[in-house]
Amino acid sequence: MARIQEYILMYPELIISTAICSTTAAAIAGLILMYLIHKRNPKVYLLDFSCYQPPNSCRLPMSMFLENVLLDGTDPDSIAFQVKILEKSGFSEETCIPLSLTCLPIRKSLSFALEEVTTIMFSAVSDLFEKHNINPRAVDVLISNSSLFCPTPSLSSLIINKFRMRSNIKNFNLSGMGCSAGLIAVSLAKDLLRVHSNSLALIVSTETLVLNWYKGKVPSMLLTNCLFRMGGAAVLMSSRKQDKGRAKYELQHLVRTNKAQDDQSHACVFQDMDPENKQGISISKDILHVAGDALKANIGTLGPMVLPISEQIRYGISILIRKIWSQRRRKTRIPNFKKAFEHFCIHAGGRAVIQGIERNLELRKEDVEASKMTLYRFGNTSSSSLWYELSYIEAKGKMKKGDRVWQIAFGSGFKCNSAVWKCVANVGAERENVWRDMIHSYPVEIPN
Repeated sequence: MARIQEYILMYPELIISTAICSTTAAAIAGLILMYLIHKRNPKVYLLDFSCYQPPNSCRLPMSMFLENVLLDGTDPDSIAFQVKILEKSGFSEETCIPLSLTCLPIRKSLSFALEEVTTIMFSAVSDLFEKHNINPRAVDVLISNSSLFCPTPSLSSLIINKFRMRSNIKNFNLSGMGCSAGLIAVSLAKDLLRVHSNSLALIVSTETLVLNWYKGKVPSMLLTNCLFRMGGAAVLMSSRKQDKGRAKYELQHLVRTNKAQDDQSHACVFQDMDPENKQGISISKDILHVAGDALKANIGTLGPMVLPISEQIRYGISILIRKIWSQRRRKTRIPNFKKAFEHFCIHAGGRAVIQGIERNLELRKEDVEASKMTLYRFGNTSSSSLWYELSYIEAKGKMKKGDRVWQIAFGSGFKCNSAVWKCVANVGAERENVWRDMIHSYPVEIPN
């Protein structure tokens, strides 16, 4: 020990130099590690998106709906039930269905379903490509999703054929995943863009109505006729460095929650045959309860990622107090997500769904305006509804650089998925926006 002390006294500069070198080496190693992590997980951007706007000829006002179901020979009790639901739906007279469903008798066939889906997909993709002068052959990854329509060749193959995309494109087609499939497609695109860095991904989200219009008598299956309407969206994502300057949003977080292990959740939205052997989608009365449980689990994972530390502490104290004084039935404090996000896009699955989340998360009316107006103007367009909502926010000129937006989607299974985007550009009200011709008249007061 004495010799060591003597050595330090004799050569202090050498010891200091060694310590500095060690610190420098550690810092360099840390920087290299951070670079490798960044290189392995490049940032994923949303360049832009385009929503399909149905023509006025596809409108389904209440008077037309009532006339069609009467002349089509629908059971009177079934008609009364659907009219009752539609009166409370929060829909306008502008929502649309495919033309084949407005004919008498209603025409349901594979050819009409293909006509519906190709019209929506090709229109949305063409608008997006033309808007940004994108060569279809530049797309490296293609993901299509439609829960109830899965033809052969697949929807992604139809898009490849139409736009003459490359033979080595990585294409995927998601089916049977409900209204939350749009964010599942975003999740898949994110993973692929990080594995295959410096790539471009196209997502096409839609749903078909033609083959799934229910003509039976079971109330839980008749709900789909009242809720779902025509729509679709094309979304362009990138991990290319050159796209950073022209991107609209950067993907911050994506959390997926699946409750299919629970029987009640699994059976909440179910495709089945009714007693008259007519196929339909049954929507359980438990859907709001199931959606609430799924959302609670989802935000339990998302909350720590996005909420300020002060808000997390308050929430933790609230849970602790409730456990200690449980006999007093103290209400757990709801985290203030308005401190984490400037904008909210809640899946326009139905009026009750939007109102339930508004109440449970203690949101303001303006926080759910985009969701309510999308439901009012376009109805439930399934997996594409989130993009109509984001389009509404942009058309209103509310999206600013640095703003954060939370997309919440629900789907059969039962699933709740969240995506968090950060605006990285000054987004103005664009002429190509699907709301461009009507945004001046919104928001509107929706009667109860």
